[in-house]
Amino acid sequence: MENDADAAGGFGVLLDGVIWFFTNIGMAFYNFFYAIFHPSLWLDWSDKEAIMRFVYYGGSVEFFFVVLTTFLVMFAIGVWRGNIMWGYVRVLEGFANTVGRFFAWAGLLMVLQQIVIVFMQRIFTRPDISIGFGIPLQFDISWFAEELKLYNALVVCLCMAYTFVQGGHVRVDLVYSAVKFRTKKVIDMFGAIFFMMPVAVVIWLYGWFFLWRHLIVPNPSASDTLDRLLMKSRALRWNVETIGFSPNGFNGYFLFKILLCAFTAMVFLQAMAMFFRSFQEWREGEESAGKYLDRDSLGEGEEAYEGTH
Repeated sequence: MENDADAAGGFGVLLDGVIWFFTNIGMAFYNFFYAIFHPSLWLDWSDKEAIMRFVYYGGSVEFFFVVLTTFLVMFAIGVWRGNIMWGYVRVLEGFANTVGRFFAWAGLLMVLQQIVIVFMQRIFTRPDISIGFGIPLQFDISWFAEELKLYNALVVCLCMAYTFVQGGHVRVDLVYSAVKFRTKKVIDMFGAIFFMMPVAVVIWLYGWFFLWRHLIVPNPSASDTLDRLLMKSRALRWNVETIGFSPNGFNGYFLFKILLCAFTAMVFLQAMAMFFRSFQEWREGEESAGKYLDRDSLGEGEEAYEGTH
């Protein structure tokens, strides 16, 4: 009898979980359109409650299911019309390439700025650097030296998806090269769904509240309900982090928290692109491999060196 009761209880919990899941899927449509048609509730930041709503919903179950439902709807439409799914791939990969190619120049800026710092310190023995005319941008040498970390963060966070599209990430290959083409595509789809997306979601949940704890007080918490955050909004004020590691050092470290969230969003979008591409290549066969893939080239005659970096 006890075993029957335990089995019935387990089935009840499972049933409740299924009902909760599909209820949230259904509510995602309502939440999405309600947010679209009532932007002042979360985008009017002259209202302190709107800021707290933005903070809450950015890391909420409701937002997660809106994103999940959007992905499922896009996938369903793409299954129905394969050319539309290829459109998803081109847009998502094009976005990753555009952002990555632009912010890759931060690497050059980092090198040039380091050269200027060395010249100013060792040759001109200046304690600061002034840039511009009229009212110049003037900071201590240590500020510009610490700011080099920002360029490095821009490259790492905003070029990650671009590098993925370009095939530049190191891949640990145990069985991948030995299996058939369609099996490879199944492995890619599995990796996108069960590795890339969950990791991106976890990092987003930590990064989102980590960001806002360095922008406003009272500090929001991931465990706070919407009602509790709305109560906190009465005492809300901006408290942007401007503390450096040295007295005259770089004081924009809140930008790194923003980059963490941007990085996570781009990884999630790239996981969607990888899943859609893998599904299409699985469906259409080996002749579709690399279809619409926009990869950089070193130029004619340099093919042997491409992909070796």
